[in-house]
Amino acid sequence: MDNQPQKQISRKGLTVWRVYGSMETAVVVLLMIGAGVLTYFLDWPQWLYAVYGGIIILFGVLFIFWFPKIRWQRWRYEVRDQEIELQHGLFIVTRTLVPMVRVQHVDTEQGPILRKYDLAEISISTAATTHTIPALVTAEADELRARISVLARVAEDDV
Repeated sequence: MDNQPQKQISRKGLTVWRVYGSMETAVVVLLMIGAGVLTYFLDWPQWLYAVYGGIIILFGVLFIFWFPKIRWQRWRYEVRDQEIELQHGLFIVTRTLVPMVRVQHVDTEQGPILRKYDLAEISISTAATTHTIPALVTAEADELRARISVLARVAEDDV
């Protein structure tokens, strides 16, 4: 893709997404343990244990290593005077232009895991939808929220 947005989210976002992937993998491990217990008590074939192990390994590799890396590499954004451009996606890359005149309000959000890594995400609300820029350093997120707010006000005054 030509002329993709210039700014990239924080590299710490990759770590946060890997933490999320580890938590999801832990849930899959618990499910596979439950399936293993069923296999034992229902006297199902022993080869199912290998299938359960394979599922855990595949899920872990995908959701802890590959998907976060691809996601981080593709996530880009740029705030211009008249618009906000977002690019993201795992298998399908989506590019979105949000006109400043459509921006109604801008929020920053920070959960416990993001707070641990000094990250926040920005939510940009329009009448139709909400767009999010994840994994920004907290100070950068605050500055960006203020800048978008000012630009949206200026764009509204120009109309």
